[in-house]
Amino acid sequence: MSVRATVRNGRLIVDQPTDLPEGTVLDLVVDDEGDQLDEAERRALNAAISRSLEQAQAGETAPADEVLQKLRARRRD
Repeated sequence: MSVRATVRNGRLIVDQPTDLPEGTVLDLVVDDEGDQLDEAERRALNAAISRSLEQAQAGETAPADEVLQKLRARRRD
């Protein structure tokens, strides 16, 4: 699910209605329109994505909530 919002006066205004329950907490990520990757970095990124797809096809995945918990723990450290 994605939610599109606009910043107005420092507040996020959701651009369309949602069916999310009242009180739902969201982790928002700014959608950057581009990047500054050079060719070597782009090749490395594409190789990593390919490896990830192969792992997913082989069933070597982890639940999203588990991955998010690990990422949040790293951010606190």
